[in-house]
Amino acid sequence: MPATELVRTKVSQLPHKPGIYLMKDRFGTVIYVGKARDLHKRVSTYFQASRRQGWDLKFNALVDSIHDLDVHVVRNEPESLLLESKLIKQFQPKFNIDLRDDKNFLLLKISLSDPIPRFTFTRLRKEDGALYFGPFAHSSSLRGTLSLVRRKFHLRGCRPMTPGAEDYKHCLYGNLKHCTAPCIGNVTAEQYLAQVKAAVEFLTGQTGELEQQLDSEMRKAAAAQEYEKAARLRDALQDLRRTVQKTSKFSRVPYTLPVSMNPDRDLEELAKILDLPAPPHRIEGFDISNISGTFIVSSMVSFKQGRPDRSNYRRFKMKEVKTQNDFASMAETIRRRYTRLVKESKPEPGEEAAEPLALPDLILIDGGKGQLGMACEELRKLGLSHIPTIGLAKEYEEIYRPGHEEPLRLSHDLGALKLLQRVRDESHRFANTFNAQLRLKKISESILDEFPGIGQQRKAALLKKFGSLQRLRLATLEQIAEVHGFGGKAAEELKTFLENRSPVPVFKEGQISGEASSEGI
Repeated sequence: MPATELVRTKVSQLPHKPGIYLMKDRFGTVIYVGKARDLHKRVSTYFQASRRQGWDLKFNALVDSIHDLDVHVVRNEPESLLLESKLIKQFQPKFNIDLRDDKNFLLLKISLSDPIPRFTFTRLRKEDGALYFGPFAHSSSLRGTLSLVRRKFHLRGCRPMTPGAEDYKHCLYGNLKHCTAPCIGNVTAEQYLAQVKAAVEFLTGQTGELEQQLDSEMRKAAAAQEYEKAARLRDALQDLRRTVQKTSKFSRVPYTLPVSMNPDRDLEELAKILDLPAPPHRIEGFDISNISGTFIVSSMVSFKQGRPDRSNYRRFKMKEVKTQNDFASMAETIRRRYTRLVKESKPEPGEEAAEPLALPDLILIDGGKGQLGMACEELRKLGLSHIPTIGLAKEYEEIYRPGHEEPLRLSHDLGALKLLQRVRDESHRFANTFNAQLRLKKISESILDEFPGIGQQRKAALLKKFGSLQRLRLATLEQIAEVHGFGGKAAEELKTFLENRSPVPVFKEGQISGEASSEGI
């Protein structure tokens, strides 16, 4: 089928939904990334002959170069804007100019360890222990929402890291009573921190109550013909809804999108470089994740024909390795993974022969000689040393192979190396996700479980009423007593219990991916 017919067929099947589209040339390279409110209408305009007379030379050159296209549907326009920016920065298409700089979308940052924490704007996310919210596609809406949050929770907006009495004299926030002024001791550091944590919870999406309040006040102002006040409330409500609107976080190219190069060609190139008998139809990648020797876990990801095969991802908790030892952890992972495959392929006495062993065509280890050596030794013990196995070290992207003293270094432009990097990065991401899930589950075990005789029903009733432990801490005795099962003395005991317990840690928004493997091992 000619390329023009292929493109036109794809265009005719595009949905009337928001999303991004990638135009590719005959080599499979992405040459343009765009976004659309309506993919069908927007992409169709590129191939309407009646519009061609009004195009400039650059646009004509773009359309003449289009050999294929791919699309990714998203839920809303802000999401398409965020994904478009991510893809332009990753692929650097030659026909894009607007978003090729290093500018990132705004993030909201706060460090709870500061003496008097305050919310600030930033465009870079760092591993500094602070909480980050975003990125936000609408910066003006974010700024308006932050002003609303500061007024609602009486937080400071001044610039000094640790303001004092001299700063308070010139502080507009303090004099207008927008801030509780911890800088001059109006409230204690602990009381102010509680205000901040309540604002943090609010920014994670618990805004329904305030939205209803703003909407009600707006309608009352309009009914009283106070139109300027109604317009301000309307704008504040729109800013709030835009800011907390749910969007997917595209930390990498969505797995439903093809890569910039042809995966089949990348596999053929990889087979030639590694001297494989054929392009590897199935690649399995392994990585280890632990923090200071705790929650030691590993992951296995599977790629078929150069694309993620998520139904065959696996994750492992270390059973034999008790301390931080990446080499031993890799050995245990390989041993358990392939011992199980070998066992499943052998029929029990009296049973029919099992299906052929579903072995990978290539095994990729995240690491250098040490991890690779341990993996190869375990495969040898299982009689699987014939499976091609390599290691990919991060620092210089060196490929280690059994029987070769020197690592193999490939050009970073080669599709074969990019394919290996994708497998390695995906195994690293999946291992870290599992580790984070275990840590969060352990740390976030509610201290309510320690309250004598609470039971699951009463605990659920409290959380349904207040939404979180932090909100329960801020609740009055009367509010707690309204919950079924906590009348009178029980409410007092619970209030005293919570006051004597240290606060529950607050976690970074979006710290954990919602994805789970198909099987925990």
